[in-house]
Amino acid sequence: MHRTWPSRANLPRMVRARGNDSAPRVRVLHSLAPPDGKTRYVDQMTEGAPNDVAVTYFSWKSALRGGYDVLHIHWPELLLRGKTRRIRFAKRQAMRATLMLARARRIPVIRTVHNVSPHESGTRAERRLLDRIDRVTAMSILLNPTTEVRSPAPTVTILHGHYRDRFASHPRAPKEPGLLLYFGIIRPYKNVEALIDTFSSRPRPGSRLRIVGSPTTELREPIRRRAAAAANVSAALEFVDDGDLVREISAASLVVLPYAEMHNSGAALVALSLDRPILVPRSPSNTALSAEVGPGWVLEYDGPLTDAVLSAGVDASASLAPSDRPKLTGRDWDEVGRRHRDVYIAAIAAAGGRNHR
Repeated sequence: MHRTWPSRANLPRMVRARGNDSAPRVRVLHSLAPPDGKTRYVDQMTEGAPNDVAVTYFSWKSALRGGYDVLHIHWPELLLRGKTRRIRFAKRQAMRATLMLARARRIPVIRTVHNVSPHESGTRAERRLLDRIDRVTAMSILLNPTTEVRSPAPTVTILHGHYRDRFASHPRAPKEPGLLLYFGIIRPYKNVEALIDTFSSRPRPGSRLRIVGSPTTELREPIRRRAAAAANVSAALEFVDDGDLVREISAASLVVLPYAEMHNSGAALVALSLDRPILVPRSPSNTALSAEVGPGWVLEYDGPLTDAVLSAGVDASASLAPSDRPKLTGRDWDEVGRRHRDVYIAAIAAAGGRNHR
């Protein structure tokens, strides 16, 4: 059982009043690289931040130097990994020092729980340090109401923001009936090879499959070979900018995300923001998303992706009217930013941090 953070109405009065100040009052160090022009989660943390929140992007130098009021950790395992044992050891030492300094400086650690557990398992040393991060976390931010966390910290749910406003300036392509699309980073657990194999298992007149995204090194050649050998399958195995991404998604009639495990998906929110239905494995978080956005938008399936599942998804996607839109209430970035700000200030107050001395 985990404690739930107080609602906004129950936060201290000074928390609710902060938004009226134009000068930055809360300095947040995110364990994220800065925005690079491509749509990523860091854009929400940056563009949604209120005027009284100053955002800093991660480096070990900035983490150890200090000068921030909140340490906000995302995907902590990525901070600890490296190509060599020496690099991994150095990163673990730097993380231990960062956590010690945060405690000495009364800097609360906030954690966004993007995944219940890392997609790729790490070393025992990494797992021990991840457990330590869980223990020192002052607040766990959940991106959907179904997340279960190991940390003893209280939790608050702040929904992943939508991308409607971000993509509004980019022209859309006409929807192509029968066009299926996978987009996003291609990693083993996302089952893109299985998607191509299932699609190409029999002739599909009037349908084609498009793969857009950057694969891991070991998957690039297998994906390229499969796409080249299959009829009506094409691939752009690279990151694409927002304009190209909008054209690719809006041209599709159905977005297929056949992950082996699916808890929080930015790709799902990107597709829904562009009014395209998604075919996804059944999970508590996907079921909750389906109930939220309305019928016909989140098409869930059980077990592995099969020909029957794929065909049913194509048929179901054709039933949506051109004027239909999924409901994405409460996912505006401004609202996401305000709710994060409230959490930061309350956590600083609880820790006796510098903003409240």
